[in-house]
Amino acid sequence: MNFAEHLNLPIFKITGQQAERLNIEAFVVGGWVRDLVMGRPCKDIDFVCVGSGIALAKAVASVLGPDVHVTVFKNFGTAHIAWQDYQFEFVGARKESYRADSRKPIVEDGTLEDDQWRRDFTINAMAIRLNEKGFGKLIDPFNGLEDIRKKIIRTPADPKVTFSDDPLRMLRAVRFASQLSFDIEADTFAAIVDMADRLKIVSQERITEELNKIILSPVPSYGFKLLFHSGLLKQFFPEMVLLHGVEYVDGNAHKDNFFHTLQVLDNVSRMSDNLWLRWAAILHDIAKPQTKRYDKKQGWTFHGHEERGARMVPGIFRRLKLPMGEEMKFVQKLVRLHLRPIALVKEVTDSAIRRLLFEAGDDIDALMMLCRADITSKNKEKVTRFLKNFEAVERKMAEVEEKDRIRNFQPPVSGDEIIRMFNLKPGPVIGELKEQIKEAILEGRIRNDREEALAFLLERARERGLEPVAGL
Repeated sequence: MNFAEHLNLPIFKITGQQAERLNIEAFVVGGWVRDLVMGRPCKDIDFVCVGSGIALAKAVASVLGPDVHVTVFKNFGTAHIAWQDYQFEFVGARKESYRADSRKPIVEDGTLEDDQWRRDFTINAMAIRLNEKGFGKLIDPFNGLEDIRKKIIRTPADPKVTFSDDPLRMLRAVRFASQLSFDIEADTFAAIVDMADRLKIVSQERITEELNKIILSPVPSYGFKLLFHSGLLKQFFPEMVLLHGVEYVDGNAHKDNFFHTLQVLDNVSRMSDNLWLRWAAILHDIAKPQTKRYDKKQGWTFHGHEERGARMVPGIFRRLKLPMGEEMKFVQKLVRLHLRPIALVKEVTDSAIRRLLFEAGDDIDALMMLCRADITSKNKEKVTRFLKNFEAVERKMAEVEEKDRIRNFQPPVSGDEIIRMFNLKPGPVIGELKEQIKEAILEGRIRNDREEALAFLLERARERGLEPVAGL
């Protein structure tokens, strides 16, 4: 098969011409070829040559223009070029061997066939020739084209060897299956099950990088089911595995919180591609195993799981090498607050709405998205009823926010103003007066208005024997 008519970017002709000049063979390989076949856009393009990839990159850059910079990674024998919106990677064809305790290969120069053998999956092992003779010819020794047609993830070599050499490829198999909606071929999946514990030699950073790509896939529950059934998930995320299972007492069962979490994750994913909102969906019930109790009157309860879950978030983020800044705080806040909007369905008071708006702040829309996603049941009538009640809460929130402007609440009177007004030294009383103003606004006793807040402040200050400084 020939793909010459699809090689429209100048980089392909230029690379082929420079390869001819250097008297070497050059090919475009890997993900770009796969995505070309599948009709998917791809801005990352990998080139392999039977020779020096660094020399080829420098030759190509000289043609692309004087401002084009080549970044050389001499230890790896690779070179990188950023050009317009594209990222080009050049490497010499190689063969690899591995030690049992490391995923870092021992690299030797090799042929194109050697290079294709070392690739992770057949769909990523296809190459297209760029030299003038045979320009555009597909070289597909492992029937990657057929595997794309069948929607199968399969390794070129024995999967046990492939995964033993580089255990990260097990996670990549799940990631590609989840991103592309492909199946993992039976022998390949069996090898993942057998070798799941090899994942321990992979750094957490690389594991989390693949995990986040699974979370961002169109239907992330599919990837998580593969992770769970393969045994990979328990290698790095045991808290999530603990959500799985149903316990019975006196014939009463709770729902399986693992599969409920996956449904919430899918629901959120249909509404947003925000990675951290998806993480909030994953972690919203993470403390249910620790808070599970059976009460003869109430049945199964998980009291306080939202607070305990919020306390677990920093530890999980730290261990998984996720960012510990604003992203973690956002997830923690949503885990802590995720029951609040649903609880308001029973009694929608202005005061409760104000408090929720105050605590959620700018994240209220994300919180409401998570809560809407959390309404799951096999009973469609029940879901419809809950969603209708939830919409009433959202309407009330909009009314209260328009009237009271609580969402981005800023105290109408600052601490510095209180100090100057009453000639006070900094101390606890300042915070106490500010807190009283805030509570009065949230309770609806005064409006979120400076004049009303000042009048209220004077009353509270006089109760403490404080009088404003004359002239202020």
